[in-house]
Amino acid sequence: MTRLDIEFVRSLFPAFAQENLRGWGFFENAGGSYACVHVIDRLTRYYHETKLQPYGVFPASIRAGEEMDAARSRLGALLNVAPDELSFGPSTSQNTYVIANALRNGLGEGDEIIVTDQDHEANSGVWRRLAEQGANVREWRVDPQTGQLDISGLENLLSSRTKLVAMPHCSNIVAHINDIPAIAEKVHTAGALFIVDGVSFAPHGLPDIKSLGADIYLFSLYKTFGPHQGVLYVKSDVLERLENQGHYFNARYPEKRLTPAGPDHAQIAASNGVVDYYEALYSHHFNPKAAPAQMASQVNALFAAHEKELAGKLLHYLRARNDLRILGPVSAQGRAATISILPHRPASEVAAKLAKEKIMAGAGDFYAVRLLEALNIPLKPGVLRLSFVHYTAQEEIDQLIAALDKTL
Repeated sequence: MTRLDIEFVRSLFPAFAQENLRGWGFFENAGGSYACVHVIDRLTRYYHETKLQPYGVFPASIRAGEEMDAARSRLGALLNVAPDELSFGPSTSQNTYVIANALRNGLGEGDEIIVTDQDHEANSGVWRRLAEQGANVREWRVDPQTGQLDISGLENLLSSRTKLVAMPHCSNIVAHINDIPAIAEKVHTAGALFIVDGVSFAPHGLPDIKSLGADIYLFSLYKTFGPHQGVLYVKSDVLERLENQGHYFNARYPEKRLTPAGPDHAQIAASNGVVDYYEALYSHHFNPKAAPAQMASQVNALFAAHEKELAGKLLHYLRARNDLRILGPVSAQGRAATISILPHRPASEVAAKLAKEKIMAGAGDFYAVRLLEALNIPLKPGVLRLSFVHYTAQEEIDQLIAALDKTL
């Protein structure tokens, strides 16, 4: 298979050419990625040329609206969904909150909601609050040793009263990739809605959402090399059943039903840049043209192979140490390139020392409080998280390992 051209990739991210970032290894990508040049250029151009009310009758306004529409259409094609099944919002946390409100009145006394303790709180807390409506919230719990979810645990919870199941595509701490298609089949057999938080998965390759089987799927563009927007997919027949969250006169427009406030015109338009980036990578690595979803699949395969190679080297080093605990899978198979460890020294202290070695890493609970509690890990200082994506170079992994040798 064609290998990812890492030099070409990094040439498309202005951050790597900035003097203040030169020589630094960036290992907090799970908190937010660098933006690609295509997004930055589109955002800059929008503010320079079309920063006005879109969808008007004059040329600049027409163009502004066209760029917003193109972003929804092109991103939808890349994700293999219809454009009117996508909504944009300021963040995934906000989008999840909106969805919960849209579902609230459809739940009654005794209806059951299944959540996990593996989630980021954004895809857990909002559903748990629906207990105030009389719903019965049931928890699908992780294995306290591995932090992983066993599908048999879900099977024991599903019943004829289950109305929805919410879970992560993968955890932002243990990073094990859950078998979403298999789980979707079981959830739908029970007659329930299936809601998947893809925030921690999407940075490692934008998903083919249709193939996953989720009714609702959410992720953050600012973690997938784009602007600070959340993307919300809702299957068309499900969207029709949700209570309108926008202005009453916008209820007939699918793309506006889940947008309580006005959209961020510039950032939605700049989302085209994420598609531009995928297209640039595809044309650089492959000759034949392909449909957007197929193009995404082939580019994602390059990402996965590169990240697996880097993760394998880092995990091999970490497994050889006896002064830390690796959370989640200890090999690169079946996991995302987000590697959290529990060192013998406080994680916050290790992160501070790594910074002196020009390594950017994070320490804390990362809003996965329930997961750390399930794993019996103190919330303060929490864990050390080392997260990277396809633009990370082999030399940066070597730099990280050398820095860990000095600080652990």
